[in-house]
Amino acid sequence: MSNGTALLRGISEIRRFFRTNETPVWFVSATPFNLLGIDRWVRNFSFLNYYDSFDGAHPHVFVPPHAEPPAFESIEEICNYLLSHKAVIDHVRSRGGGKALFLMFDEETERLAGEAGLEVAFPPAVLRRRLDSKIVTTQLGDEAGVPSVPNTLGRARSYDELLGLAQAGGIGSDLVVQTPYGDSGQTTFFITSQADWDEHARQLVAEELKVMKRINCREAAIEGVITRHGTLVGPLMTELTGYPELTPYGGGWCGNDVFAAALTEEHRQQARRCTQLMGERLRQEGYRGYFELDFLADMDTGDMWLGELNPRVTGASSMTNVTAVAYGDMPLFLFHLLEFMDVDYEIDVAELNAGWAQPSAIDEWSQFILKDTAHVVERITEAPRSGIWRLDPAAHGGISFVRPDTDWHAVADEDEAFYLRIAAEGGYRYPGADIGILVTRGRLQTDGHELTGRAHAWIQGIKKQFWTAPVAPAPPQRRAHGPFSFKML
Repeated sequence: MSNGTALLRGISEIRRFFRTNETPVWFVSATPFNLLGIDRWVRNFSFLNYYDSFDGAHPHVFVPPHAEPPAFESIEEICNYLLSHKAVIDHVRSRGGGKALFLMFDEETERLAGEAGLEVAFPPAVLRRRLDSKIVTTQLGDEAGVPSVPNTLGRARSYDELLGLAQAGGIGSDLVVQTPYGDSGQTTFFITSQADWDEHARQLVAEELKVMKRINCREAAIEGVITRHGTLVGPLMTELTGYPELTPYGGGWCGNDVFAAALTEEHRQQARRCTQLMGERLRQEGYRGYFELDFLADMDTGDMWLGELNPRVTGASSMTNVTAVAYGDMPLFLFHLLEFMDVDYEIDVAELNAGWAQPSAIDEWSQFILKDTAHVVERITEAPRSGIWRLDPAAHGGISFVRPDTDWHAVADEDEAFYLRIAAEGGYRYPGADIGILVTRGRLQTDGHELTGRAHAWIQGIKKQFWTAPVAPAPPQRRAHGPFSFKML
């Protein structure tokens, strides 16, 4: 509903509205990563974060002092900690409240935001939680005409019962099994034998399961926004998954490539059509705003299968909002924000989608999310800085620091990259810990689903910038110090 502002007609008026925006908008999360750079487009856009990746140098990042932070079990707990912090509350109230954005949040987050004078600019947490279930996603996709990989839903207390489910669904015995919630890298299990079941049984027996036929696939992601005028669809991007150089989790997401020729033209058309269908089905559930779909492109049959739904901003949002689409019109996320800014507006959804589907609307960008893959726990004594780095064979590790920077828009070419530090000096490294994020131009993955030589150079180069010391006499309580083992991005 309008707050009295005149009707905004078209992209130019909407862009001007955001450039002169008077309402404070806050992204509350562990890091600013997912929406980094949006403050270039939206006046009065700021970040409330747990980590200070920029050592105080980012003008729009506020990080409260941490005397003795608690042991976090989820990103929702980080958000609740921040919104309970006196320094954060005082800072927000001094600016007059405003709108609050989150990567993850729950009902407690909503309550704390309200007490701080913030209005949550997302659909309710209870709705997002229900839609986030892989079981619910599968059911809604079927209803929308967006099918998943051949599957069956049910429970199993033993390997024999799992095979019984698979047999009833006609999907064989080479299986991929998912539980309803959680990071796919840690809640997706590849089961072909009794031994595989025994290894993961503890995580499976208490859950409703999605049991799928294993296929020869390529993972892809696409983001959309459900607006009052229809569903907008961003560029299709391929996913980096399960690379042991980047993550210890088999099948775990660890980055993205966005480029005009991602997969085949048929796959791209299918993904865009299915995203619009799914967006309209989600609208019927009362959802609006930003969402992301994971797709599995079957390389044997040409089919495009629905993988997962994320009813939120995601780790892929950084790629969606940096492509040429954003500069031709505006970042996709701004259409989400527009839905919650109490203004009336008009856009031609069909025209925007048609333009964004053109290859000329997509330039090449890539990112990887680096997790610690070593089987040790050590204290970090030195960590690479956030900013612009460059491939440099003569430097230590083959890369050199060029200059501090606060986002990746200034990356000049494929030999430069922006690095966002997560693991810092004084913290700890351990298997699965989030270390940092690298964004660069060009691709990091070949058409054959292998990391490029440039990707290997960046991975090795970043890792060699860390210096660590053994932990004695006993390992620390890792979640009290961070990084954390749950999905932060």
